Amino acid sequence: MKDSINRYREYLKSELSSAALYAELAEVETDQKRSAIFRELSSAEISHANVWSTKLGVDTPNPKLDLVGKVYLVIAKIFGIRWVLPFLIREEEGEIDKYYEEQDALDVAQESRQHARLLKGLARGQTDPVPLWEGPTSRVGQSGSLRAAVLGINDGLISNFSLVMGVAGGTSNTEFVVLAGVAGLLAGAFSMAAGEYISMRSQRDLYEHEIHKESIEIRNWPDEETEELQQIYQAKGIPDEQAAQIARHIMADPEVALDTMVREELGLDPDQLGSPLGAALASFIAFAFGAAIPVIPYLSGIGQNALFVSASLVGISLLLVGGTLAISSGNRPYWGAVRMLIAGGAAGLVTFAIGTLIGVSLDHLA
Repeated sequence: MKDSINRYREYLKSELSSAALYAELAEVETDQKRSAIFRELSSAEISHANVWSTKLGVDTPNPKLDLVGKVYLVIAKIFGIRWVLPFLIREEEGEIDKYYEEQDALDVAQESRQHARLLKGLARGQTDPVPLWEGPTSRVGQSGSLRAAVLGINDGLISNFSLVMGVAGGTSNTEFVVLAGVAGLLAGAFSMAAGEYISMRSQRDLYEHEIHKESIEIRNWPDEETEELQQIYQAKGIPDEQAAQIARHIMADPEVALDTMVREELGLDPDQLGSPLGAALASFIAFAFGAAIPVIPYLSGIGQNALFVSASLVGISLLLVGGTLAISSGNRPYWGAVRMLIAGGAAGLVTFAIGTLIGVSLDHLA
């Protein structure tokens, strides 16, 4: 109960600040139509504030700008209202996310959706809300394991090769080189895996949040979602009547509707949102494999030749990795291979030179 009260207070404060800001912007705006829109938005925010004050059992206070609102107002007065519109749009969309989780505030969330569309229209120089659907997004749901593996082997190869070359330049003791190489392998592999897991987990959480929002919209505002799906199919070239018929048919089944909207509107494949654990494991194995290549010659007991053999193995590996990446992206394998060799080789040479200088300096100090 205490948590709810604190949330309601925050919502009330936010709505009152927005109401005050929109009222101020109505005075700043010189165009009468756009000024009227800001006044309407201010009135709507006050009605939203009434919702939360009623829940709190208090009278609705007078609208008052918070610090952020004061900053927006100063920017609007100096540079023009168009400079603050992107921030206002983000504020409205943030309210939508919060209110989706409040079962008693879905009407407020729906109005916030309308406000965001209206502000986007103002940002484009028009006084009408933007359409419900404006085109496909660029998101593509995928497992991420292949990407993690490719990045992992490349990073492991170059970073540990650079480390081995740096230590080899500073000392002729192969045991030191092996110790540094193995330490770099383990540290890098665990670091890459942890980073990849966090990245994929965050991405998946974002996608799941967007899907959850879409399910709420379909459940609570089916007419709007039907219209949105109709616009999507119209944009694909399907005649208006046929698009409307298809949209109504799909929206009749909530599960099919959700799957369709996720794919068509969000550009996601619900079955391929990405596996954080799979990406982390792929990254760990790939990095460890790549990082092991420059160390293997030092473990084989070939003495001073280990440096030459290590550099040769890494050079061949860089050519193979670079060529493979170039082919997979539709480019010529030769240039991709040479580019990778140059980048990795340069990193190794620089660290070897630095290691040599440090080694010489330490010898003199001794």
